[in-house]
Amino acid sequence: MRASLFVTCLGDHFYADAAASAVRLLRKLGVEVDFPEAQTCCGQPAFNAGRDAEARRMAVHTIEVFRESEYVVLPSGSCACMLRRFYAHLFHDDDLSGQAADLAGRTFELAEFLVRVLGVTKLGRGLEGRRIAYHHGCHALRELGIREEPLELLDSAGAEVVPWEAAEECCGFGGLFSVSFPQVSAGMADRKLDTLAAEQVDFLTSADCGCLLQLSSRLRKRGQDLAVRHLADVLWEAAGADS
Repeated sequence: MRASLFVTCLGDHFYADAAASAVRLLRKLGVEVDFPEAQTCCGQPAFNAGRDAEARRMAVHTIEVFRESEYVVLPSGSCACMLRRFYAHLFHDDDLSGQAADLAGRTFELAEFLVRVLGVTKLGRGLEGRRIAYHHGCHALRELGIREEPLELLDSAGAEVVPWEAAEECCGFGGLFSVSFPQVSAGMADRKLDTLAAEQVDFLTSADCGCLLQLSSRLRKRGQDLAVRHLADVLWEAAGADS
């Protein structure tokens, strides 16, 4: 089986180690992974800003870059959602609608790919004794229906996923939303973090870089010393890391 890594903009600039963990994990599970170097932004910021023409140009490029990929795997529920759900909007009455649908059918967020495509629910016991808070990103949860997959992988690795009242609430990032409405964005993150007993967990994790940036930033401003880690890094640890 072959898969192409779509690293995403935030993954490339802020979570390169997580992207590397995703590659190592996939290869450990027998997947042949490549990295098309011509990949760029998926177009989601432009799409969210209502600039469909610009988003469409980036989507056309992405469709071409991953045309030959058997699967496209992203360490991001948000960008996976852009390819799988929102490209259909950009090309709904267009000759490229078929190609967009074809790419959508081959696109998966990392944990989703492991469970739904590879049929892997146990990676190892590398998280024995770890207490973890999991944040469900909005696009992964509400647009792609990914809820149990990451939790199952963490649980089977020996971790205790600590119940969290606001685990499924938006963190307030939302890409351009956090830029346009910074005070509302910060308030949403603070409300979410107020429900987390941070001292009772070892770290917080999620599958989306934007959410991790938002929550880690608010934690620092609140003076809370809680580690925030990308799910790809945590799953690589679950698999036994360098074993």
